[in-house]
Amino acid sequence: MTQRPRPQTRPLDGLRVLDLSRAVSGPLAGRILADLGADVVRAELPGADVTQAFGKVTRGRSGLYSHVNAGKRSVLLDLHRPGDVARLLDLAAACDVLVENFRPGVLDRFGAGWPALSAVNPRLVMLSISGFGREGDDAGRAAYAPVIHAEAGLIGRQADITGEPPADIAFALADALAGLHGTIAVLAALRLRDRTGTGQHIDLSMLEAMLATDDYTHYSIDEHPVRSARGEVWPAPGGPILISADRRYLWRQLKTCFGVADPDPDAPLEDKLRVRAGVMADWFAAHPDRDALKRDLESAGLAWADIRHAGDVLAAPSVAGRDTVVEVTDGDGEKRSVARMPYRFSDAASGPDRGVPEPGEHTDAVLLDWTRRTD
Repeated sequence: MTQRPRPQTRPLDGLRVLDLSRAVSGPLAGRILADLGADVVRAELPGADVTQAFGKVTRGRSGLYSHVNAGKRSVLLDLHRPGDVARLLDLAAACDVLVENFRPGVLDRFGAGWPALSAVNPRLVMLSISGFGREGDDAGRAAYAPVIHAEAGLIGRQADITGEPPADIAFALADALAGLHGTIAVLAALRLRDRTGTGQHIDLSMLEAMLATDDYTHYSIDEHPVRSARGEVWPAPGGPILISADRRYLWRQLKTCFGVADPDPDAPLEDKLRVRAGVMADWFAAHPDRDALKRDLESAGLAWADIRHAGDVLAAPSVAGRDTVVEVTDGDGEKRSVARMPYRFSDAASGPDRGVPEPGEHTDAVLLDWTRRTD
């Protein structure tokens, strides 16, 4: 059988994106657009991006920084210099999308806010990500993911469920959701521009992105979050295993499929629930090996998961078997591994086509490509 050639066309080929953002939310939106084929140019501003030093650093880049900036080109800009503000306006005039996540009003103070940018390019789509939006009492507040996790109720909810003191989660969820919703908004605005010929300024609040996506937002203040929406970890041969099922459903499946029964059917409800939890835990742990337990869970229609840790996630069969991690070549000629965005098309390509840029590596090339000039 002849293997079908791998498609070379990318959905966003020809789209130009100027990425002025830092940290995670804006750079993630830019990385998504780059994987989809856009020419994304990261503008390096004075002061190192804090994510460069998060975790293990390899050749001046952390894993997080590499993940959200792979596939981009880089130019140097210093907005404190009038010449570079003019350069920014030139680049904005030549691009389709501009992404930024400064506090509201910062770009305006440099003469490079939406009024100035849209004046030089009426077709521009500008994505502005901030913690609380560009209007309202909290518009000027500094906001990183942990701040939004607290304000959106995530940290308080976790404390209510676990009974532990409030603590943040080990995942910049608010940043990720803002980047994802920001990308959707950009694509929608580009579609609208196709019809009207006019660009858009998108005001995206990280807090609103959290609230719009959180499956617990709709619960009233007197409701306790339902256990069915959370996975529960149980003892098992070879180490704990997660089962995603409400305990009532889990008990019913084990009773129906394997004859697991109440040792004391007439016990009070609270005692019965406690005893049932112990019976189920004993049933899981009594299997001769982990594979036998997994087979039983699957035969009962129960979803399970191994508890993986950062060091072994990328080697898991469900990851490695789909080429989720790809090697890219940085500007220094060295290879770097990054996760590709999860977009698989029937007849189009996606994924990073270059590595993580050195600051200013492509300044002259971008100016020539986009503005037909060099400075």
